[in-house]
Amino acid sequence: MTHPASSPSPTADGAVLLHTCDARGVHTLTLNTPRSFNVLSEAMLAALQAALDAVAADPQARLAVIGANGKAFCAGHDLKEMRAHPELAYYQALFARCSRLMLAIRKLEVPVIARVHGLATAAGCQLVAQCDLAVASENASFGVNGIDVGLFCATPGVALSRNILPKQAMEMLLTGDFISADEACTRGLVNRVVATDALDAEVAALVDRILAKPPEAIAMGKALFYRQLETGIESAYQLAGQTMACNMAHDVAQEGVQAFIDKRAPSWRA
Repeated sequence: MTHPASSPSPTADGAVLLHTCDARGVHTLTLNTPRSFNVLSEAMLAALQAALDAVAADPQARLAVIGANGKAFCAGHDLKEMRAHPELAYYQALFARCSRLMLAIRKLEVPVIARVHGLATAAGCQLVAQCDLAVASENASFGVNGIDVGLFCATPGVALSRNILPKQAMEMLLTGDFISADEACTRGLVNRVVATDALDAEVAALVDRILAKPPEAIAMGKALFYRQLETGIESAYQLAGQTMACNMAHDVAQEGVQAFIDKRAPSWRA
């Protein structure tokens, strides 16, 4: 859940979320309420959803990176905001909005990388788990500790259980215990862990490697990857075969294979 210290408030520039995009089509979304540990308040959920919708609408988008300012990555939902509205309808709408946000990450055609420099708990841990890739600094930590205040982290458990083994996920959900960045890497929640001062360079290197690949193949591959995970093996192979056939018939694969045969670099990398 969230740190109880304060309600989310924007920094001096007035933005709860900073959204930039460079000439390569790399969108950077930065949670920007450090004093409240970047909780997923109503304002933050709305800002993140709008930013993801903007990425989806950008035909030049190639990749998105989600990071945060301050000591924490994201401390989950805003408990004070939630406690101020003790109505079932409010909670249903709130968690529906959060679920829509998480699904928006999955539905994006471009990869999404979580840049995790500190605490990621409850819905903040869910946000990391929902991203396609995650790079963490060595002092990051992860937990789904809603149970500590009597609230089982059910929706974070959806993403968490699709990243790590079921019994590992259940132990975290039942105990509220945190795991270190190294343990998160071992369990498969993050891709790699680096020193804090190397975090930006590691994310940049991963971005560069992805940008060197054709966006058409990445879009097809990402959509198929998640779709096949949610189906039986026969259907998964059928979907995968159709995707590979369509990919192979596309100009980027035709050029890539011909370049391999010709022993030259494919032109789509230029």
